[in-house]
Amino acid sequence: MLILTYGRLWKFIFFSLFLGLCSLAELRAQERTLDFFLNQATKNSPLLRDLSGQQSALALDSILLRAQQRPQVKATSSGLYAPVIKGWGYDEALSNGQSLDALLGIDYVVMGKQRKNALFEALKIRGDSARYAVRITELDIRRSIAEQYIAAYASQQQALFSREVSALLGREDTILRTLTRANTYKQTDYLAFLVTFQQQKLAGRQAEISYKTDLATLYYLAGIADTITVPLSPPAFAETRPVSLPNSIFLQKFRLDSVRIEGERAAVDLAYKPQIGIFANAGYNSSFILQPYKNFGTSVGFSVSVPIYDGHQKRLQYSKLEIEDRTRAFYRDFFTVQQKQQIDLLNRQIAQTDQLFDEIGSQVRFAKGLVEADTRLLQTGDVTVADFIIAINGYMDAQNLYRQTVIDRLKLLNQLTYWNR
Repeated sequence: MLILTYGRLWKFIFFSLFLGLCSLAELRAQERTLDFFLNQATKNSPLLRDLSGQQSALALDSILLRAQQRPQVKATSSGLYAPVIKGWGYDEALSNGQSLDALLGIDYVVMGKQRKNALFEALKIRGDSARYAVRITELDIRRSIAEQYIAAYASQQQALFSREVSALLGREDTILRTLTRANTYKQTDYLAFLVTFQQQKLAGRQAEISYKTDLATLYYLAGIADTITVPLSPPAFAETRPVSLPNSIFLQKFRLDSVRIEGERAAVDLAYKPQIGIFANAGYNSSFILQPYKNFGTSVGFSVSVPIYDGHQKRLQYSKLEIEDRTRAFYRDFFTVQQKQQIDLLNRQIAQTDQLFDEIGSQVRFAKGLVEADTRLLQTGDVTVADFIIAINGYMDAQNLYRQTVIDRLKLLNQLTYWNR
């Protein structure tokens, strides 16, 4: 017999509470949240890393472009020997018989301010497009991860509810077996109940398998090398304010395309303006025919290119850009209407879903109350097994409807969060 003093009793109670709190904290620490998977997915995404690498490469392209606009210095050398044997060989008037050159050359393309600005503007557009691709890709990843998280959470809730119903039926199985032996219920009534009980246990196993499969898929999509089965917290979505459609991130693509087309128009104009190049070299260039030791020298020159006629290619390029711009505007207008319709539809669906919760909640409470009442009557033999089974099935149907409505609302919120950007 264990006898505890008053002080020891309080120590025992405190230690028990401490162990309970530690176990609860450990369970909560094992829970995974939606934010955890979203952060892991964006961190592990190879596509996002690729796009980030492209942004870094564009920064180097800017430095490369500046280097290309500076004078280009290069050293060249070549030698030639064309022998004439017994009168056979190249014409020495053309080949000089032999030659040697070793030159240091400088080339510089005179580039006006407009041409420089156009090149850097094109580079800026590429950078803006890369940043836009990163944002859109991140939004797509977050939406797909949230969809899978909701699916896994729904499977988890189904598994938990199956356990709850199985535990309830397990308790009633013990009572019914005793009452059947006492001839309060027929053997056939107990067998009918047992069939329902076994079906529920099979449904519970299927729910567990479905949860583990959905969770493994979630790990896979997020790039997490793990197989541990952990509880998932209810997904939470931050409330989003209605987006101003002209400022929507999805319309930024059409604005970037418009700027790109304008840049291509400017590039067409610049291609038909005169281009000037300057070059100079210094070194040794000799045919060894006359005073080769004096053939050190230098030369300077320039080149001018002025387009005159190319078969109206400029006008044709303008026409192509006009067609592309009209197509872009059509897609933009069509997408704007679609996005507005999508957001309005999602808001209506969420409002209609919210209106169902009170009614479904009342149905769940009534069904649960009927099960509790039939459970008490079952112990005294005042309710048929068939009526109890009907009450159990009604309670499961009501719970499934409530749970499915919750999941549907979470899916709608995920879609609204995506489009409301």
